[in-house]
Amino acid sequence: MSDGAPRVRRGGWYTTLQFSRDVTQSRMLTWWPDVLQVGYTRTMMAALLLRPFPRRIGIIGLGGGSQAKFCHRHLPEADIEAFESDARVLALRDVFRIPPDSARFRVRLGDGASMLRQRRGAYDLLLVDAYEPEGISPSVSTQRFYDDCRDALAEGGAMAVNLYATDARRHLVRVRRAFGGRALALEEPRMSNRIVFAWQPGGDVVEPREALARLPRAARWQLASRFLRLARARRAWQSRR
Repeated sequence: MSDGAPRVRRGGWYTTLQFSRDVTQSRMLTWWPDVLQVGYTRTMMAALLLRPFPRRIGIIGLGGGSQAKFCHRHLPEADIEAFESDARVLALRDVFRIPPDSARFRVRLGDGASMLRQRRGAYDLLLVDAYEPEGISPSVSTQRFYDDCRDALAEGGAMAVNLYATDARRHLVRVRRAFGGRALALEEPRMSNRIVFAWQPGGDVVEPREALARLPRAARWQLASRFLRLARARRAWQSRR
């Protein structure tokens, strides 16, 4: 039985963060730490199709920092603010090569759900991947939380939420209620994750090729297939409206 403490495991290629031997919280390619190694993290970053070139990014749930590192490297104009509620996880930031705090990158220790209420209209892109040893954190599962996510987004802003080992349908209902129906979910192939996307009105609708062209080459190959999947899902969503 796990005591809930985060553990680092190192292999020949990977460095992983785990709360138990059965579930990997984060996995990093040791010699290429900025790559989105786990499939669902790439799918979450497909939210860039809904909000290309975000200037302000919020991240709830730092973990091993996969998405934080990706944004820091490939979106140099963006201001990034990440929240991590577990001091033991935050203490491992150097192990996972998470950049130090700077004028454009800040990691804050605390409950991101509570802090979000103080960030009305603050973000163009919001990424939610907040898990505890027992599963998804209750603080990021309520209707109030998803209402706060909506309010924390600027006009045209977009959000992606990772749902793992939880009732995804219940979460999707709450997200749709918060965003007036502007939400859809993608299942991650060969994984137990579902990614929910939601967006505020007023954003630019772009094609995957155009959105990819705005990114560095090192980011395009990671996101190309995910952009296409999300674009198809969004067209299907629009056809049902």
